[in-house]
Amino acid sequence: MPNELPAIVIVGRPNVGKSTLFNRITGQRRAIVGDEPGITRDRLHGKAVYERRRFELIDTGGIVVDDADYIPSQILKQAKFALDKAISVVFVVDGRSELTAADRELAQLLRKTGKPVTLAVNKADTGPRQDLAHDFYTFGFKDIFPVSGEHGLGVDQLLEHLTKDIPEDPQEEEEEDDDNPETEGVSADGEPGEGESEKTEAEIEADKPYIRVAIIGRPNAGKSTLLNSLTGEDRAIVSPVAGTTRDSVDEEIENHGVRFVFIDTAGIRRKGKTKLMAEKMSVVMARRNIRMADVVIVVMDASEGVLGLDATIAGYAHEGGRSVILCVNKWDLIDSRKKGEFEENLRYHIKFLEYAPSVYLSAKTGASVTHLFGMIRECYDNARKRVTTGQLNRFVETLRFEERKILYITQAGVKPPSFILFTDKAGPLHFSDERYIINQLRKRFGFEGTPIELKIRGRLRKKDRPSLK
Repeated sequence: MPNELPAIVIVGRPNVGKSTLFNRITGQRRAIVGDEPGITRDRLHGKAVYERRRFELIDTGGIVVDDADYIPSQILKQAKFALDKAISVVFVVDGRSELTAADRELAQLLRKTGKPVTLAVNKADTGPRQDLAHDFYTFGFKDIFPVSGEHGLGVDQLLEHLTKDIPEDPQEEEEEDDDNPETEGVSADGEPGEGESEKTEAEIEADKPYIRVAIIGRPNAGKSTLLNSLTGEDRAIVSPVAGTTRDSVDEEIENHGVRFVFIDTAGIRRKGKTKLMAEKMSVVMARRNIRMADVVIVVMDASEGVLGLDATIAGYAHEGGRSVILCVNKWDLIDSRKKGEFEENLRYHIKFLEYAPSVYLSAKTGASVTHLFGMIRECYDNARKRVTTGQLNRFVETLRFEERKILYITQAGVKPPSFILFTDKAGPLHFSDERYIINQLRKRFGFEGTPIELKIRGRLRKKDRPSLK
């Protein structure tokens, strides 16, 4: 990842409050928080700043060192990835309960890493029990801080300790000085003058735009496998168990000079099938990530065919005005004689996304996965495309449209592209007429992968105007 920040990793056994502390420090509700143990599974990355010191904070799933079950063992594997890059580790324990064998085993594992470990005694807003105070020191860690992730108690002291060796970011200082209207150090021609140097490569890299891509779909459609294939590493836990992913997992990578942030979301189930609190919150977070994305990849399982739930999920992206790519995974499992039939079914069941390009791939083998990068970039550019009023006026002259007279068209916005039609009649267009104009806009100007919005502004005829009497 470009511009890697120093990383601080939060670890602990399940349900000690790691995600609450992560949300508190990053200032975002990135991690799902609840009373159910084991909600967090994949590692979550967030950027944070304390007293002008920037760092990356990594939240890990609840670790049980000797658990041989698949998902707990994968959580431990993900945590070890994070620990390898950490400059410091925050070991979170529950200040309201007895220390467990899992706490002691994890403490032993952390000592073997050789990383600086700080013990955070969480849920200390009512004070840790006095009879437990001695136990905290038996771990052998000299730096112990009572905190409350929920209420913020002791978090400043913890951060002061954790970031003491991280250099201050001069950019943070400059932002504070932005209130000064003087532009010292800049010459009249806009070139750097005395006292100002050109931007470093790191600063130029940080200024590059990036494309946010949300990966959505039914449980077990292969979303996490696709994320791992795109990033080239085991970024998300993959298992045959539906619903393995709960939090949204993101990863930033660069491809041919373009920065992408891929967000793997939890599988979206039907409302009646979503029962656990963690699953309900996962769906809410997935819908939120759709709204925040530039491009949405809808992943479907080729081996199960096109289901009604696939169309419902794709509809979430369409309703949010996001660019959409239909991604059919596990394509290698389909008989070649049935592939044509599958493609017909796809377009029939999701015909409202006729503008969305489709890709047929295998996330497991990596076949055709790299095609996604170019498709994402094209959809991203099309969602931001602007057409001049002159081009639109010439376009109007080519329309064969008799329902009403279109006086002129202007583009009102992007993401998605929206157009205002000024006509000689008030009132909305019939669905078929609206579809005709949108199809003609696509034929003339492209816009593949993005929805188009039309708004009508009509002149009221004299007899239809409200009376002043």
